[in-house]
Amino acid sequence: MIDLPFVRLHGEAALPEAAHAGDAGLDLRSVEDVELDPGERALVGVGLAVEIPPGHAGLVLPRSGLAARHGITILNAPGLVDSGYRGELRVALLNTDRTATFRVERGDRIAQLVVVAVPPVRPVETEVLATSVRGTAGFGSTGQR
Repeated sequence: MIDLPFVRLHGEAALPEAAHAGDAGLDLRSVEDVELDPGERALVGVGLAVEIPPGHAGLVLPRSGLAARHGITILNAPGLVDSGYRGELRVALLNTDRTATFRVERGDRIAQLVVVAVPPVRPVETEVLATSVRGTAGFGSTGQR
């Protein structure tokens, strides 16, 4: 288990928590009231700063229930929190619904934070890449569904 230090930057900020034992994501809650009209986006603060451990990254992911029921997603999903970042966590929410306005209220769960190990990498130039079954097949290469 990794201890994940947070600093509360806003009096109403809640430390993130997993909804169920074994969940990978920690729910992030809004400290702002925001109204998102259809097609509108907004940066929504969670009032927390986090210290992601070296060798790890934080991924800010959409909540499946908000996406399925209201068309709310994260514009840059997944949002990336590098281990050296110490500012406020903010979520770039997007309302994809064509007709309904969505209201975020203080305390609402708006995203999930997942911490993953990230090995150090060093880009090296080469003349040839190893072959693979997929090869250069890109977007749509596995069929329509």
